[in-house]
Amino acid sequence: MKSITAAAVCALSFSVAAFSPAIAGDSASGTKAGSAGNAASDLKLIDTVVVIYAENRSFDNLYGSFPGANGVSKASASARIQRDRDGKPFRELPPIWEGLTAKGVTPPVTQAETEHLPNRPFRADDPKGFNLSPNTITRDLWHRYYQNQMQIDGGRNDKFVAFADSGALVMSSWDGSKMAMWKIAQKYVLADNFFMGAFGGSFFNHQWLICACAPYYPNADTSAAKPSIAVVEPDGVTLKAADNSPKSAVDGIPKFVGDGNLTPDFYAVNTMQPPYQPSGNGPAPDGDKALADPAKPTTLPPQIEPTIGDMLSLKHVTWAWYGGAWQDVLDHGNKEPVPNLQYHHQPFNYYANFAPGTAARTEHLRDGGLGGVEFIKAIDAGMLPQVSFYKPQGNLNEHSGYADIEAGDAHIADLIGHLEKSPQWPHMLVVVTYDENGGLWDHVAPPKGDRWGPGSRIPAIIVSPFARHGYVDHTPMDTTSILRFITRRFELPTLHGITVRDTAIAAHKQKPLGDLTSALVLKEK
Repeated sequence: MKSITAAAVCALSFSVAAFSPAIAGDSASGTKAGSAGNAASDLKLIDTVVVIYAENRSFDNLYGSFPGANGVSKASASARIQRDRDGKPFRELPPIWEGLTAKGVTPPVTQAETEHLPNRPFRADDPKGFNLSPNTITRDLWHRYYQNQMQIDGGRNDKFVAFADSGALVMSSWDGSKMAMWKIAQKYVLADNFFMGAFGGSFFNHQWLICACAPYYPNADTSAAKPSIAVVEPDGVTLKAADNSPKSAVDGIPKFVGDGNLTPDFYAVNTMQPPYQPSGNGPAPDGDKALADPAKPTTLPPQIEPTIGDMLSLKHVTWAWYGGAWQDVLDHGNKEPVPNLQYHHQPFNYYANFAPGTAARTEHLRDGGLGGVEFIKAIDAGMLPQVSFYKPQGNLNEHSGYADIEAGDAHIADLIGHLEKSPQWPHMLVVVTYDENGGLWDHVAPPKGDRWGPGSRIPAIIVSPFARHGYVDHTPMDTTSILRFITRRFELPTLHGITVRDTAIAAHKQKPLGDLTSALVLKEK
């Protein structure tokens, strides 16, 4: 069993020999697959990379009717059908348990109003149906590691309803043509074959964005986290059903013996809290106020895996993670519904290299400001580092349950407007994507990869003066494609998880995952 020790934490700073450097001109995997023939010298035309990470939308949920994309209309009739837990097609979808709208929304769409929906996708904003506005907050849905794999069902994507806690809601979508980002996608590049890096939810997919790794909880079976260890079937994918679990999704939400946050071998795959403040777990009684209580079962011990930030620092490339409302929450505490910062959306706050008091934390974990105002100041002044990650605060991230689509869409489109006017724009690449699907159905099967992913398909928009104009990119990609581009552009050592992912993709005889360059025409303007 793998162990994490204090000595290992010290050793992390930093043995380059532990990693395999990417060869200049090659992709992160050491091959030129998915690189669209762009040479290393061409990549140097990009000197500023910006990643904007929104929340919880599948591709079909927002962009399923985008012209030229592989949307819902291209799904076969059989691909649109959902099946019950016994494998038989539903005669009609179960209701949306507890109703379509989030608690407190008026007027509500109740559970009773969602009964007898046909077994097929439906539009939440259909004037002949629920006629919701994109500024409506809908109820949240399960988006968890094991459930996502059970819903994907070997690539058939036919058990999203069967293993949801929200009934028919997983099959909902919106008319994305009303979004500001739709128009930006029409101007630049929409990737319609882009998948979330890992199965499951936000916590895990934020880790994949920065580390391409699964966090680890040493000796979890003798710790406070023991109750959070999942109970799974021998296949390692299926949660063990409880004796009182309804046999049919029509009769209710599935129940499991142990739907935990940790795998049986102690990897954290569902939401755990950061070991450092701000965290969903407060300090221990009489403990260090900068730390989360380590005795809480959901406090993850400090992680020591190398991140993309470490790789960038190793090569003296400037970078930062901008957390929306970060400093406001540190100074005044979190508040709902605004800013509603989500602690598990701040992935570097889990790593020992960025612990409170370190110079790395001060330099790289920056305040995005309320409403992104500090991030925008850096954009407008042309003061962004070479690589920036921006995470919107909770009410602006589009997450079901506490945020709507309209506010987040307008916020990100406004950011794009500032970026296009930035002094750094002429040599900039911007990637706007979502961390994961939020439990929402998509009809395209993910590539067969490794134990951790890729998961369901999500939207990704590539914005740059070098982006192809009005282009839909069908190249297979996932969240680690962002890391591939950064690794290749700045000639970094390759994170181990990327190598494992590429090896697994090749072993399954899948097309290699791209590195974003298929969306670009890299020629001096």
